Amino acid sequence: MFESHGKKRGMRHVGSLVLIVLSIFPTYADLAEHRGVPLTFERLLTESGMELAVPNGFASVEVRPNGRFIYDRAYASPDRALEVRYAVRPLGRMRVDYEDPHSAAPDPNHIFPLMFQSVVGRLSDGRHSPTREYPPEQAREKFNADWAAAAVFDTDAGFATDYRQALVIAMHKNALADAYVIFLFDDYEPVKRRINDNLSSLRFLP
Repeated sequence: MFESHGKKRGMRHVGSLVLIVLSIFPTYADLAEHRGVPLTFERLLTESGMELAVPNGFASVEVRPNGRFIYDRAYASPDRALEVRYAVRPLGRMRVDYEDPHSAAPDPNHIFPLMFQSVVGRLSDGRHSPTREYPPEQAREKFNADWAAAAVFDTDAGFATDYRQALVIAMHKNALADAYVIFLFDDYEPVKRRINDNLSSLRFLP
């Protein structure tokens, strides 16, 4: 389903940017708290110009705190063979702290491939993770996104999950948001159809 690739992108100080990327996600709750405004998942969807179609028959499950990746909402199938976690990141809330006397801070619209690789690296604990980018026309068709990619890997226990494998879909819309859909399972074949049916459950509005 995936082809592993080692494409390197010509970006300066990748290591520093990875640290920046990983520090972006935990800031949302803090920002909301400081403003005295509850930051709900519904508000994140509105700010990001996105919509969620809850997988048919799935029930909401508790968001589990973890040190790998903060997500906003989760649903599980009745037989618990599949869990889907969602994370929505409006670009308007993204703060990039960057120190480099030779170049300006990167534009949030330009660092989404690096953010995707960083998230995958965290969730898989750096293990082999085959990835692929969707062709632009497929990204638009499936997610109404300007860019989208997918990765599959064995999960790291630090993500607070008992499932052994994950399929991550990442998507980006210029000037709007980044978003992630994380399918968690133990065996791909029995849940393959349900994953395909809900691949576009989170998407940008037309």
